[in-house]
Amino acid sequence: MNISYEYYKIFCYAARYGSISRAAAALMINQPNVTRTIRNLEAELGCKLFIRTNRGVTLTPEGERLYAHVRTAVEQITAGEEEIARSRSLQSGVIAVGASEIALRCFLLPILGGYHRKYPGVKLRIFNYSTPEAISALRMGLVDIAVVTTPTGALGSLRAEPIAAVRETAVCGESFAHLAAAPISLRELSAYPIISLSPETMTHACYRDLFAKHGLPFSPDIEAETADLILPMVENDLGIGFVPEPFLETAGSRVIRLTVKEALPQRKICCIRNTGHAESIAVRELRDMMVK
Repeated sequence: MNISYEYYKIFCYAARYGSISRAAAALMINQPNVTRTIRNLEAELGCKLFIRTNRGVTLTPEGERLYAHVRTAVEQITAGEEEIARSRSLQSGVIAVGASEIALRCFLLPILGGYHRKYPGVKLRIFNYSTPEAISALRMGLVDIAVVTTPTGALGSLRAEPIAAVRETAVCGESFAHLAAAPISLRELSAYPIISLSPETMTHACYRDLFAKHGLPFSPDIEAETADLILPMVENDLGIGFVPEPFLETAGSRVIRLTVKEALPQRKICCIRNTGHAESIAVRELRDMMVK
């Protein structure tokens, strides 16, 4: 008896879904082909494999015994086919990533490095946005995936997966070194010049909400366009800044940590995708590397 693998594959799909029409949809073939294949298989084996009902199909005792034997083989062959297709898809292509600066520096760069070494044929296009800009670019289809820091605002149909956490720290330069002698409150800090990102950023909104929570206005004296400008401004005694702790790994000796009495935000880094758009294998692999 020489029965083709395709017969068993179609049989397994019909058994798994309990429906000829659902099996056809999953296999992306028309329903008559599924019905004809199952009839041919039943004729070859000389027995009925399914009981047809108004609600679909169920396995006969003979069908159950056959399914128990061939299911694993079909699953293994399918997995092998998918692995080959996956490998071929990761040999070329382009991925566009929209990333906020904090997400990029505190988390994403090593991931991108590992991905590029593993899949050198896939080109990476990295766009440095604020969180709102990255989310907007994802909605418009300008990027395939966004990696940003919270808060993200309303996402609608977009889906966010938290992948890391970043705690922020208050810092000052040598002219304000006396503030490091003891824990200091936000109210006391607000008497000194504050350096922040611009109001269009979620970082600004985050600190505006924090100060408001304690009944304080948030009125930065200096607004930086990007997060990497805050530390140089702090080093040059322009004011007090709030930066993610990983930024301090390369900070100069003139940057001094402050202990704030109130808890500063622990922000999450999120991977955001548009569930309404098909995701390529290359994008899915990058996302898997991030969320592990």
